[in-house]
Amino acid sequence: MSIDTRHLRRARWSGLAAAALVALLPVTASLVTSGQTSRAEAATRHAATGGLSAVQPARAPQDGSKPTIVLIHGAFADASGWTQEVVSLQRQGYDVIAPANPLRGLTSDSDYVRSVLATTPGPVVLVGHSYGGAVITNAARGAENVKALVYVAAFVPDAGQAIVTSYDPAAYPGSLLGPDTTLIPPAANPAAPGGQDLDVYIKPASFRTVFAGDRSPAAAAAMAATQRPLSYFAQTEPSGQPAWKNLPSWDLVTMQDRAISPGGQLFMARRAGATVSTVDSAHDVIVSHPQDVVDVILQAARAVG
Repeated sequence: MSIDTRHLRRARWSGLAAAALVALLPVTASLVTSGQTSRAEAATRHAATGGLSAVQPARAPQDGSKPTIVLIHGAFADASGWTQEVVSLQRQGYDVIAPANPLRGLTSDSDYVRSVLATTPGPVVLVGHSYGGAVITNAARGAENVKALVYVAAFVPDAGQAIVTSYDPAAYPGSLLGPDTTLIPPAANPAAPGGQDLDVYIKPASFRTVFAGDRSPAAAAAMAATQRPLSYFAQTEPSGQPAWKNLPSWDLVTMQDRAISPGGQLFMARRAGATVSTVDSAHDVIVSHPQDVVDVILQAARAVG
């Protein structure tokens, strides 16, 4: 089955979907390391992390007293965006895993993360940034070792909701994402119906304004150049039964966010019954405010540890 890209482009930005897509973009968009993207992977990871990979192998907790922290990035990013959080948590004695999120479809991405959880011994605190929040909402379902969820500038969908319908953008305005700030080329995607899809990127000229407002122009330009796209299918595929209905959750809301509306974030966090914290940050919070992110993760880890 082929996709009429002209029709999808019009549908993409019509009504609720157009405004809500803003919430969709994750902030860590700092590098392009996943196997789903082939552009300068090793070089960009090395440059952004000083040679340190954010992805850590699964290991049993050293003394059994602390949960493993599993970090799931969102769109326009890769796992190395968590580097500062990984280093901080490891120094405090936590085992940390930051797997690559494929960004191809909500169900397939969640299934992949669930497979990582199945090979992780001991209790887990599962953390998701931006689109990664929708992934952990589904990946934790049925994963008995997950004891807490932590959302960071994230989507927190309810059952049957897609990313673009997680909240009403008319009620919670603030996103700057739209047809003037994104690029949507066609792309093959085995996870999508018929194997054909569209990919969504932020235009380089808009990247700092929309996504990386706390970064310098040069740093934002580098993030824009190495961003990984989120597939159209991943944005529109409905969520399953949310794990937050059965697990305690924490949510760090970014009050200067121009990708996911702060009001929309608060709405979703409160709907999930999360313990809410706020930070005066743009969407790139995991890169620009890592200590605030670590503090919320530690709250969850200590509560369930």
